Amino acid sequence: MSEESLEQRVKAALEEVRPALQMDGGDVEFVGLDGGAVKVRLMGACGGCPMATMTLVGFVQERLRQRVPEVTQVVRV
Repeated sequence: MSEESLEQRVKAALEEVRPALQMDGGDVEFVGLDGGAVKVRLMGACGGCPMATMTLVGFVQERLRQRVPEVTQVVRV
């Protein structure tokens, strides 16, 4: 599978989790791919939230891995 289609699938999966983050005043932005690692930027309320790491790993990473099995981790940049 091409890197481009993987990126498209990751972006589509992020669009699915975005509304839940936006309900709490946050958001997530796709920054890039490094192999199976997805680089994202947490924004809004998520950017400075003390629970941001838990949100990133427990919510964003789990949802992405369910939808895009090639994802090994989600990294905040």
